[in-house]
Amino acid sequence: MPSSTGDRSAQFPAIEKKNGKPVAFFLAELAELGDAKYADQISLLRERHGFSQAHANAVVMSARGSTTSRRFDSPDAFLRSLGGGREATAREIIAVVSKAFPRLELVVAWNQPMFRLGKDYVFGVSAATNHLLLGPWGGITETIAERAKGLEVNKKTVRVPVGWKVDAPLLKLMVKERLAQLDG
Repeated sequence: MPSSTGDRSAQFPAIEKKNGKPVAFFLAELAELGDAKYADQISLLRERHGFSQAHANAVVMSARGSTTSRRFDSPDAFLRSLGGGREATAREIIAVVSKAFPRLELVVAWNQPMFRLGKDYVFGVSAATNHLLLGPWGGITETIAERAKGLEVNKKTVRVPVGWKVDAPLLKLMVKERLAQLDG
């Protein structure tokens, strides 16, 4: 069982006991795959060595440099983890949505801040190294795509740069369209 701190290496003794080899052996096998995709690395451990998904994930993610599966217990903890411009931009995005739609609840789901109405998710924010993703739960409509011109628009998200000058009307449109879908 993983530790409550999320330390992936806490699973290593159980992995070594079950598989009869040190984790270093499996890390070396993964290294031989080079820049293989996550799914290929998982498959190697599961098919060749009989790993469970959880144990394979612990070893693969460790090989990829992720030493923890720590989960955020609050939106504020997520935001603090970002630091700098990412934190400031994400906080401003959340403040705009919170102020405009006070009936929405801000929670952590999928380890990132999400707004929901009852049990229905409405809008979320996630972060990468050099950008943030805005995720209206109803997907990106033509109206949102048109309003977001100049930003990278995908099927379900809009990518904004760190330090983005927050566009409150765009955020409000995203939430309003999702709420309309829920009412429909």
